Amino acid sequence: MPRYNDGYYGYKPYVPVAQRRAQAAREVAKRSKKGLVATPVRVEGRTITSTFWGKAWCTNLESYSDFANRLPRGRTYVRNGSVVHLEITGGQIKALVSGSELYEVQIDIAALANPAWQALKQQCMGKVGTLVELLQGKLSKAVMELVTDRDRGLFPKPKEIRMRCSCPDYAGMCKHVAAVMYGVGNRLDRSPEMLFLLRGVDHQELIEQAIPTAPVPAESTAPTIAAEDMGAIFGIEIDDVPVANAATLTPKKAPPKRVAKGTSTSKPKKSQSAAKKEVVRERKSAIGGGKPLGDANKDKTRRKKG
Repeated sequence: MPRYNDGYYGYKPYVPVAQRRAQAAREVAKRSKKGLVATPVRVEGRTITSTFWGKAWCTNLESYSDFANRLPRGRTYVRNGSVVHLEITGGQIKALVSGSELYEVQIDIAALANPAWQALKQQCMGKVGTLVELLQGKLSKAVMELVTDRDRGLFPKPKEIRMRCSCPDYAGMCKHVAAVMYGVGNRLDRSPEMLFLLRGVDHQELIEQAIPTAPVPAESTAPTIAAEDMGAIFGIEIDDVPVANAATLTPKKAPPKRVAKGTSTSKPKKSQSAAKKEVVRERKSAIGGGKPLGDANKDKTRRKKG
């Protein structure tokens, strides 16, 4: 009688884990040459997740009976390193899972409806202190219950999840998809903001609404300077009234200039030799009728000869 592992009924025969890993490594190497940057899921220790966000994701996943039959095999696959690549983008998860061959998994997550997001923000208002507290899961019990609530929280419901795998298993959630879903929980341990990215909402909004808005003044006022400071700047005396209503500005009197001892403020007198020279020049000018003295003597000589 044919056995399940012999490859009958459309299923491929069982491949040992070590052999699957070797096959997956070769296939990933080929894709890396074409630009793939592989980000495998690595589970350290016995538990798949260790933080608030990762544990909450897996707990929510396990609460749906639709997934109950497939989840145990998925836990085994993610623990043994079968999820060799996992990428989370806005509303979508893409992964490569090592099985009998390397399978491609794509999971589409519906964006959180805007009314649900606004309601969640309203309920969390004032209860989320800082972004660090939010991402580290250091939240009050009331906030954690809101965020992880099946009906009002951030986690997707089964009807908001569309799964597709290239394996021959046509079940709604095959073991490869289940492994990827657990891999998402493991990834949220390190990057919890990816949950908000996956649901199409901005986690910063939960913090921004907690910052109190500063009151805006009715009229904008220009900066003012005290009267005594204004006087010091412009060298004037200002009456003791507000600067904006000051009617008079009295200029300060300039202080008299200081004169060193032994000096005079009057114009300096001319020396006696300089005064004598000036008198001689005036006399010579008068004798020559405004002409130089040499020209006046030449005129006298001409008159005598004539």
